[in-house]
Amino acid sequence: MKKFDRKSLIGVWSAAPTPFLNTGRVDTGSVKRMVEHHCRLGVKGLFLLGTNGEGPWMTDGQRRDLVRAVVEAGRGRLVISVQVSDNSAGRILDNMAWVKAEGADLAIIAPPFFLMNANPDNVLALYQEAIRQSPLPVGIYDRGDYSSVKVPPPVLKALYGEPKVMMIKDSSGDPVRRDLAIGVRARRPGLVLLTGNEFDCAGYLKAGYDGLLLGGAVFNGYMARLIFESAIQGDHEGAQWMQDRMNQLMWKVYGGKKITCWLAGEKYLLVQMGLFKTPTALLRYPLTASCRRAIDGILKKDRVLLMPWESVR
Repeated sequence: MKKFDRKSLIGVWSAAPTPFLNTGRVDTGSVKRMVEHHCRLGVKGLFLLGTNGEGPWMTDGQRRDLVRAVVEAGRGRLVISVQVSDNSAGRILDNMAWVKAEGADLAIIAPPFFLMNANPDNVLALYQEAIRQSPLPVGIYDRGDYSSVKVPPPVLKALYGEPKVMMIKDSSGDPVRRDLAIGVRARRPGLVLLTGNEFDCAGYLKAGYDGLLLGGAVFNGYMARLIFESAIQGDHEGAQWMQDRMNQLMWKVYGGKKITCWLAGEKYLLVQMGLFKTPTALLRYPLTASCRRAIDGILKKDRVLLMPWESVR
């Protein structure tokens, strides 16, 4: 099993979107451009097949094609983590086996999509069986109340104490769960805490989290890195200033505070940036005319924040 230290995991991560051709196949050409783009942004790792990556809705063939293409394009420059969540420990372990075979570094477990008799003891047993038999180091994706199967705080606390668990992605937005994770890390200093709450990165870093794992990092990764660097230097005012700036940009991409256009807006932006060939998405969020205009405006006004290396050519 590959060994990781804190330095190799802390920083800015991207919960990467999946590029598709109009036929529904994974667009491996766009995968290569996306990986190079992330390397230029200086992100630490990629999280594949999560919510932003549409993994739960992809076929097994699509998932394998994506992981294989990302690993090949990454050439060891990024830590590659893959969501392996499923409805039983056996199915999770099957997913872990092929993910490892394709060359991924970490297996990420989110709550099951569907689970009968989902009492705390059964949820804990499912996770522990998968974690303890995992052929890879493990990360836990906490979606809080946004998940159909709830993982209560006492279960989380037990899971975070498992020796194979190296990393947490906390997208719960819940201060109780945030403080629980910080408390466990005090006893397990090697545990790396990443927030998925991209609208409050500065707050989580100030509270003591180690980094960011963001669905928007494919386009806001430079700003996220500035937030992270300001926070680790103790400049929390500067981190919050950049957070406010990033929030304004994200609301334009996602369709306002109601997140009307979410993934459709993100993929439209990536097409306009020359990273994706098509905006095809499985989740079929709308791309309204107002979203399109707002994104076109970003490309004119804020291009340096999306692709900062262009300014030094």
